[in-house]
Amino acid sequence: QAQLVESGGGSAQAGGSLRLSCAASGYPFSSYCLGWFRQAPGKEREGVATIDTYGSTRYEDSVKGRFTISKDNAKNTLYLQMNSLKPEDTAMYYCARSRGGYCYTSDSDYNYWGQGTQVTISS
Repeated sequence: QAQLVESGGGSAQAGGSLRLSCAASGYPFSSYCLGWFRQAPGKEREGVATIDTYGSTRYEDSVKGRFTISKDNAKNTLYLQMNSLKPEDTAMYYCARSRGGYCYTSDSDYNYWGQGTQVTISS
């Protein structure tokens, strides 16, 4: 049974940085696409960034140039480095595992999710 556990959320001021981590277990880490998603109060969940089995990355337009997704296959850990944070980045952030190596765009194709970590950015 795959498990994903996020950490690293918290509060920061606009312009600051935070680094999220997602520790994975229970499956071959390097064989699946992983992604970060977020959900703000009253809004639908949206994809933030994904990284496939080859290390290729994709980002949602609003975070391009500010966020960096990466992974350490030896540590079974996914990361999201968030710089130049804005109040509109405030949300619950989730890591999720895709059904396979391909990084689907729909969150319905991610079948394992962490419990989430809150990120709050003040102006």
